[in-house]
Amino acid sequence: MHKNWKKMKGILWVILALLPASFFAQTVKSDNEDVEEAYKLAVNTVNINIRRGVLAAGGDYGGEWTRDIAINTWNGVSLTNPHVAEKSLWSVTINKDTIGHQYWDKILWVVAAWNHYLVTGDKDFLKQAYVCSVNTMKELETIAFDPAYGMFTGPSVFNDGIAGYPEPIFEPENNSSYVLDHKNAFHIKCLSTNSVYYGAYQAIAEMGTILKVGKPTIQEFRTKGEALKNNILKHLYDEKQGKLNYLVDHEGTVDPSQEGLGLAYAIIFGVLNQEQALKVTQQAQVSKFGITSVYPDFPRYSPEKPGRHNNILWPMVNGFYAQAAIVAGNKEAFEKELNGLIYLALHGERGKFQFWEIYNPYTGYPDGGWQSNRTWKSCHNQTWSATAYMNMVLYGLAGMRFGVDGLSFSPYLPENIKTLKLEDVKYRQANLNITISGNGSEIKSFSVNGKKRTDYKVSNKIKGKINIRIELEP
Repeated sequence: MHKNWKKMKGILWVILALLPASFFAQTVKSDNEDVEEAYKLAVNTVNINIRRGVLAAGGDYGGEWTRDIAINTWNGVSLTNPHVAEKSLWSVTINKDTIGHQYWDKILWVVAAWNHYLVTGDKDFLKQAYVCSVNTMKELETIAFDPAYGMFTGPSVFNDGIAGYPEPIFEPENNSSYVLDHKNAFHIKCLSTNSVYYGAYQAIAEMGTILKVGKPTIQEFRTKGEALKNNILKHLYDEKQGKLNYLVDHEGTVDPSQEGLGLAYAIIFGVLNQEQALKVTQQAQVSKFGITSVYPDFPRYSPEKPGRHNNILWPMVNGFYAQAAIVAGNKEAFEKELNGLIYLALHGERGKFQFWEIYNPYTGYPDGGWQSNRTWKSCHNQTWSATAYMNMVLYGLAGMRFGVDGLSFSPYLPENIKTLKLEDVKYRQANLNITISGNGSEIKSFSVNGKKRTDYKVSNKIKGKINIRIELEP
């Protein structure tokens, strides 16, 4: 650790203590000091990136992107600050009618909007979100769907830099860093992007069910989703090897690279079944500090010059892969991602008590990677790196599952965490205090305001102060 580490921490906590109390309406406490401190740091990172009521992408970014806002609200801000989440979600739409910004992965907004409703129960928001989602999906079905493959075209989620793609998608003579300046990128079909579309179809169908738009309309979206799922499996899942491939390029060639976010989304949205998901996570290639964006290095990159969107660590990817590991039942993979991100953020010399945008997978230091014949910087106080950790705690450790009829729990505490407390959690009309103790994922006892329950959930109709206690046993 850095020799001034304790001093740095002391100064930071003085600063945090001076912030308005509302900044920490929700707190996390644990017998594991690092878990607790990293959560405080994550919440503070989110708060300092709220500008005029809208979430910015990070300390070095002045603009907002649909994917950043969708990911950050979905990963926890809809729970910790629903008003900011809602304003942020609408800020990247066109008059609340269609979703704006880069076309290929903006459909992520639909998933985030559905999650926002599940957390808040805001029916008025849901009504307009449904209209916005349906209009956008119809638009994208027209401009970005390849009927020959039954999949959506365009780059992979968040990888707007050409460093994330092999030749011949990358054109060596073209020095532009922007992926769509390379003409072959328009017609590729990527795992992450298509998995998100599948998730969006499911979300629209669920929205329609709540809003009672009619069974034929709902079934249309479900049918399209299932067809897309089958085509993802047909073109990108290698059943013999039990692995997922990255993309189908413009020539119809399958690239076998491992896309970290693609693996995660295919598992989270249910493209893979439980058995397939577990096998994929067991065979995944993971660096010392967690899964990288796209593995392995493309020939033009190396450990000495890692590609900006290639074999390098983006904590947002690690957060979703940690969630996927929980879904798949691979607790070991989850722990590796959790401990890796805590280490990267809190290490005195490496993270310097910040959530950075990108890290080097070999050294653990912030590193923006190599792209278009130059090195790039890793930006500081990156919002989606912070919310990635928040989701590891909320979804992974606390096991919070927001559903149509309420909030259920499926927690998991590794051996190095014996207590976890979430205090003053605002869920719809209730304030929750959640105490989890023990180890493992088997629930020994579950009580709500002192009364034992066997369904491990609370209704979405609850009001007032609610005390939830969960005891686990290995």
